[in-house]
Amino acid sequence: MPNTSTFAAETPVERAQRPRLWWEIAIVLGLSLGQSAVYSIVTIVDRSTQSTPLADQKTQVNPVQSTREVFDFLYQVLGNLFPLFAVALVIYLLWQPQRSGFRRIGLDLTRPARDLGGGMLLFLAIGVPGILFYALTRLLGITVTVEASTLNAHWWTVPVLVLAALRAALQEEVIVVGYLFTRLRQLNWGTWTIILAAAVLRGSYHLYQGFGPFVGNAVMGVVFGWCYTRWGRVAPLVVAHTVIDIVSFVGYPLAVAWFPSIFA
Repeated sequence: MPNTSTFAAETPVERAQRPRLWWEIAIVLGLSLGQSAVYSIVTIVDRSTQSTPLADQKTQVNPVQSTREVFDFLYQVLGNLFPLFAVALVIYLLWQPQRSGFRRIGLDLTRPARDLGGGMLLFLAIGVPGILFYALTRLLGITVTVEASTLNAHWWTVPVLVLAALRAALQEEVIVVGYLFTRLRQLNWGTWTIILAAAVLRGSYHLYQGFGPFVGNAVMGVVFGWCYTRWGRVAPLVVAHTVIDIVSFVGYPLAVAWFPSIFA
């Protein structure tokens, strides 16, 4: 899958323009995943200093928002739609004359078969080992019990969980990879410095789940970042991330039933 985006061709901007880019990055991250990272760091400090061990603590990813079905549905949909405005913002910021922000980061439909194929390969390479890694870190006591979905069974439960998976994939891959890689390249950062910095950021906003998910997601960030620098497209990363989260969210009740000791 050849590089079809402008990442490899991005050139550093003049020094006079760099402060503006730093402010832009700070604002974007402050409105999105940087904010999540700060809260997550505070949460893990809180959890680690409690008398209850991490292994005996729980966290919920897609919790029930209301005891009344119609309001639970509305809260779920709104909670997954509004974060996408930050995704729209960075695509707008990356827009260039004669070249859309979508095309610039490779989030378009010009190569659907290769994007789908690459995404599924990434899912097999990252998703399956990720489940095993979660189980290992639970046994080691460095990860809390992650309840991927506690939603009640309604006609809309699965569609909402699929929406949540797509939202998370777009939010993380577009902002942390497509946008951040482009801006850091313009700030004259080296390729591996960018990959590692973005991977640490990815791991940090998962710290609320424990130290295991931090490591697992940081490794995922390195792999995804490397693939982006090679392929030049965010689309396969979005495909892989969406499938991983759909399997996690929708398959959670089955996993609890089959492996109760891990999710206890």
